[in-house]
Amino acid sequence: MARGVIFDVDGTLVASNDAHALSWVETFSEVGHDVPFGVIRPMIGMGGDKIMPAAVGIEADSDEGQRLVERRWEIFQRNHLAGLKPTPGARALVERLKSEGFELVIATSAGGTESSAILEAAGLDDIFRKRTSSSDAEDSKPDPDIVRAAVRKSGCKPEDLVMIGDTPYDIQAATGAGVPLVAVLTGGCTVQELAGAIAIYDDPGDLMRGFDFGGS
Repeated sequence: MARGVIFDVDGTLVASNDAHALSWVETFSEVGHDVPFGVIRPMIGMGGDKIMPAAVGIEADSDEGQRLVERRWEIFQRNHLAGLKPTPGARALVERLKSEGFELVIATSAGGTESSAILEAAGLDDIFRKRTSSSDAEDSKPDPDIVRAAVRKSGCKPEDLVMIGDTPYDIQAATGAGVPLVAVLTGGCTVQELAGAIAIYDDPGDLMRGFDFGGS
């Protein structure tokens, strides 16, 4: 029986994974790196500090890396932010869990400003009081730091929580923090790629109908 639920944002609550991949492709292209969408897309779910060295060999804490991180967010806001939508059933699931007294926490490797803007664009920014962001963790997903921070913020023990995510990186981070993860397919991963989840559903609406969280 869970007392709280930790939510990933991108791909889980908001259909934004393709937009993130495109913004990285566009950013790298501006500085002469031709990285195909198909190379970047499977990396979405990791922190940007891990995507850059994997994709183009640039460390995030370098001067060039910091410029690219800032430019990527500018491009994302300009080209992709306004078109974001919640995943099917996302708001209904969150509202139901909130009404039933569960502690709800956001756990994302994105910065706080970016996370809020994405949630707002999808009409979900008003519903979460407890949040973590990149500033709460030394290492981004798939390292477990951000989920551990969400556990602390929830006030619950890891075994009293469930995390909802959409990528293998979420599974790895949750497992490292001792939190079981329920996966949704809205991020574009396959059932096989999400094999470490305790359950897998098509989307948050399907999860709401099929998964028993227990009582708070």
